[in-house]
Amino acid sequence: MKVIFLKDYKKEAKKGTIKEVKDGFAQNYLIKNGYAQKLTEKVLSDYQKEQLRLKEEEKARYDWALNEKKKIQDLVLEFKVKSGKNDQMFGSISAKQIKDELKKKGYIVEKGQIDSKLSITSLGFHYVDIELYKGVCAKIKVHVVKE
Repeated sequence: MKVIFLKDYKKEAKKGTIKEVKDGFAQNYLIKNGYAQKLTEKVLSDYQKEQLRLKEEEKARYDWALNEKKKIQDLVLEFKVKSGKNDQMFGSISAKQIKDELKKKGYIVEKGQIDSKLSITSLGFHYVDIELYKGVCAKIKVHVVKE
């Protein structure tokens, strides 16, 4: 029996794989447990339509990210911090602070999208990477000044 896998099954098949399996195994295990569905013309057609829809959705998200990148790269976020002798900062600027500042300016980003190696511990200009989407990374300028 030919089946199409609805989700990954061990190391045997990935989601969307079409495979010939024994009838008993297909009916008693794969189909019963939701791993696969018997392959018919309608099922195959529905699967292909879904894949096309997902591809279009992916393209729309990618285009959105490119558009946002153009807007966000012109931003300069300014942080006023207390500093001690020799302009040493007390603490550092965190990803959460950058996220909150971006939110104030109308950009919604998650903390996980901001460069995880971020550690701004000195005054001046710094560049921070924000991954808006897979492969689309924007650099914003952060200006840290004395309070």
